[in-house]
Amino acid sequence: MGVELASMDMEGYFETADIEFSDSEIVSHVRKALRSVAQGDTDDYNHLIGGLNLTEHLTPDDVGILLSGLKGLAGAVTYIDMVQHEALLSAIFGMSLWNRDYEPDVMDALVDLIIRLATSSGKFVDSSLDMLISNFIPPHYALYGLNQHFWQTKKAQVLDRVHSALKNITDLVPLAPLRLSPIILQRMPHTFAKEAVIVVYVENMLRLESSAIGEFVGSTMLMAVVDRLIDLDVEIGWDDILQDDSSKGIFDMELDGDDSDDELANHSLGANVFAGTLDSLMVLTCEHLNSCADSGRLEKVFQTLLQSFHVTVLNAYKSKFAQFVIFYACSLDPETCGVGFAVMLEEIFLCKTYTYPPLTRMSAVAYLASYLSRAKFLQSSVILSILKSLVDWCLEYCQLQDGAEKIVNPQAHRVFYSACQAIMYVLCFRMRSMWDIPHLKSQIIQFPLESILQHPLDPLKVCLPSIVEEFLRQAKAASLFTASENFLFNNLLETDFSKAYGGMERLDMFFPFDPCLLRKCDRFIRPNFIYWAKIRTTYDDDEDFSSDEDDANEQFGDEIYDGFSDDGMGRSFDDRDLDLDEFENSLNKMSITPKSSLKYNMEGGGFNIPMRMPARIRPSTSPESL
Repeated sequence: MGVELASMDMEGYFETADIEFSDSEIVSHVRKALRSVAQGDTDDYNHLIGGLNLTEHLTPDDVGILLSGLKGLAGAVTYIDMVQHEALLSAIFGMSLWNRDYEPDVMDALVDLIIRLATSSGKFVDSSLDMLISNFIPPHYALYGLNQHFWQTKKAQVLDRVHSALKNITDLVPLAPLRLSPIILQRMPHTFAKEAVIVVYVENMLRLESSAIGEFVGSTMLMAVVDRLIDLDVEIGWDDILQDDSSKGIFDMELDGDDSDDELANHSLGANVFAGTLDSLMVLTCEHLNSCADSGRLEKVFQTLLQSFHVTVLNAYKSKFAQFVIFYACSLDPETCGVGFAVMLEEIFLCKTYTYPPLTRMSAVAYLASYLSRAKFLQSSVILSILKSLVDWCLEYCQLQDGAEKIVNPQAHRVFYSACQAIMYVLCFRMRSMWDIPHLKSQIIQFPLESILQHPLDPLKVCLPSIVEEFLRQAKAASLFTASENFLFNNLLETDFSKAYGGMERLDMFFPFDPCLLRKCDRFIRPNFIYWAKIRTTYDDDEDFSSDEDDANEQFGDEIYDGFSDDGMGRSFDDRDLDLDEFENSLNKMSITPKSSLKYNMEGGGFNIPMRMPARIRPSTSPESL
């Protein structure tokens, strides 16, 4: 097929008009221009480069010159020398498919040239791949208009061609996949880049993960995305969340005033430049996981997520939201992924496979406790089985310490105290639901909790007082302990031991699956998440709950009360208009930071604790809390 050039003749490249040349003639002219450089004749060569540099406000003649040059070069790639034609290569690899004046035929010709360069010589593989990856990000002038129809269409045209070209190159060049991953990681935008830049780039990384190339680069792409989530996450400090009142503990976050959940998120995180980017990436990742589940790939992808969690997330200090990616993946397949995640955490803590340092074990058991407490999709039998493993470990630990000096030492026994705190925390959330099931109740009764709690290591004086308080209140209501309860309920105010372990004064201590404050990804988490406001405790009166609503909404036990539509923060939408005094009264029941200090009333030999379980608990799990 011939091409009508705007200006081209045999003597000078692109100089006469309206002459039609065949494809073979065009290739011949380009080859001649390339060869002439070695003899010092660069006129045609320079004209060739000038045609490629036509980038803006192209006339039909300009498009013809550009198209013929690209096609001619595609047929002459074997004549291109890396040294002699450096300027030409720079022009080719500097071209952008996003140029708004490039019609589809120009884009196709450019992509074809890049593919031919990559497959003609190993010298051009990296440059060709790098040029394609550079098109993952639109130019700055297009970023602001990506929602417009023109740029939406352009985006599809560009990225479809880029991914198709990457597939062709990796099919034809066996080593190309090994070269592709480093280039993608090197070009990945840093955390301070504009949100739109990072989002589009990650969108392409996830597209690669699910493509045919994903067999070679998929795990690397997914792990890199999780790494970026963590990078953004740790840039969001608790000072950003609590910016209005630095004296307010992180424990007040699940319910905070009478704001709606959207208002709370705006109020809490809106000032942080990283929160919006993290939220958008979380949505992308969750949507990707959902598509993996639909295509039957979730179990394979989940193995990569587990590896990434183990390497990146588990020991990430102050990670607040990124871990909800794996939470969501577990909810998509509770029986395999959901149980598998819990078992992995259990094995890390118990060191069944490898020996882990104390801080890693403490982090694992904190994740485990938070996960078992918050995951609505987990069966009670799974939760109880893992709890039994933790209780058995604690009992064995106590027995090993029987001959040792009886000194409470939070630093020396920190792993033990972490396990004790985890057990109490989970039972605060799950005791009632399991207590109402006879065969589960009988197993809980058989737990040697009294032996552990009465041990001279005295975990009740070390673990976070708010958790101890709520656990003991539920244990008393359920008559869990057979011996005198006084040994449990004396001297439970916060002690120096508790402060040494972490205590209530630290803002950097948390159970990792406390409610997520990111607004856009909330829709993925909310249906599968247990909020403390919905928990039925052992001391709740049954008449407080409608039996009809319980029967209609019971799931995996009866710990969740979904009798009304709520805003995800434990409040019905109608309740937002309640009298302020009434609402504040309900808040006082939920706050981990009561207006009065912890007090224990032993009047008449009884035990009366007026406060309820904290709404948002932040016990010590981070390395620096020790």
